[in-house]
Amino acid sequence: MVQERQLVEKITRALLPQRAASSRLKLGIGDDAAVISLGSRTEWVLSCDTFLENVHFRLKTHPPDSVGYKALARATSDLAAMGATPRFFLLTLALPAGAAGALAGWSFVGRGFSHDKTSAPDSGALALEVPSESWLNAFLKGMARASRELGITIIGGDTTQSRTVFISITVLGEIAPGHALTRCGARPGDIIYVSGKLGRAQLGLELVLRGHARNHQVRALVQPHLYPKIQIALGSWLAQHRTAASAMDLSDGLSTDLGRLCAASQVGAKIYASKIPSVTIPPAAARYLGKPKLDPLQLALHGGEDYELLFTVSSRQAKKLNGAPGAAALTAIGEITRKRELILVASNGREAPLKSQGWDPFR
Repeated sequence: MVQERQLVEKITRALLPQRAASSRLKLGIGDDAAVISLGSRTEWVLSCDTFLENVHFRLKTHPPDSVGYKALARATSDLAAMGATPRFFLLTLALPAGAAGALAGWSFVGRGFSHDKTSAPDSGALALEVPSESWLNAFLKGMARASRELGITIIGGDTTQSRTVFISITVLGEIAPGHALTRCGARPGDIIYVSGKLGRAQLGLELVLRGHARNHQVRALVQPHLYPKIQIALGSWLAQHRTAASAMDLSDGLSTDLGRLCAASQVGAKIYASKIPSVTIPPAAARYLGKPKLDPLQLALHGGEDYELLFTVSSRQAKKLNGAPGAAALTAIGEITRKRELILVASNGREAPLKSQGWDPFR
């Protein structure tokens, strides 16, 4: 079966002829976001993200406000990865027929929305769970909360009908010319850093899938999965101070995303298991999780949706990180190497190839 990387390459070959480049396009396909120049004073950073029912969330297990919050937060994380300041977003929302009726009476006139009235219900469709108007209201409340926290404003979008809930968000941010962080700047000898503890979102997901999304005893543990905190301030600081040689957000797991960064920079990496800031699984959570027991290191290496930042810094620049937002939560986990391979050094010093086992929707 085709993998995500192969599909992106195929799309790029088909839709981006060599002579199609524009002088305004500073960075295109292959990074967290595209960068477009609008003049000498600023550059726009653009990205989009899709959030699908039964792929990224489930109506029965995920609180509706968390679906709205996370849909916008995860899209905005691409701007943080580039060091951009979030400004605006566009929302495409497709709902099942029953839920779409909840939109009746809404007015998007003058707000940039275009309501597609051409789609009709599929008379042969199977009966599916349909979100209620209260679900929709809570969903929008969660998205509004994320909008306030991230400082990003809706400017338009589209609504239509679908058999399941479909959410697509396009985000726009701005950054000073030439300051955007990219994946392709890592050099041999650079120190590899991550922010926060890794595997927290995957631990939260495991609890949610076991029906504990609203269990107050593990509330703090499910929050990183349901309401991820995006590293806007850190990304912006790294860009403004020209500290990071390369950067990206950790959306699909360290083992996968580190490979992407190294491929873009044409380098390799060696990371140390003992240095990776892995999630802690409290005894109370372990009881809810049951068996087999989860391995914190495996969650940190391969668990997705942490939305922390992965970045590299030269040894000369490393001391600057003491002044970064959340500096105490930054951890050096290894170094960039000349040989193009990923190596994990175990606690006993034994080296082994680090295989990509993070999230791939086509795997």
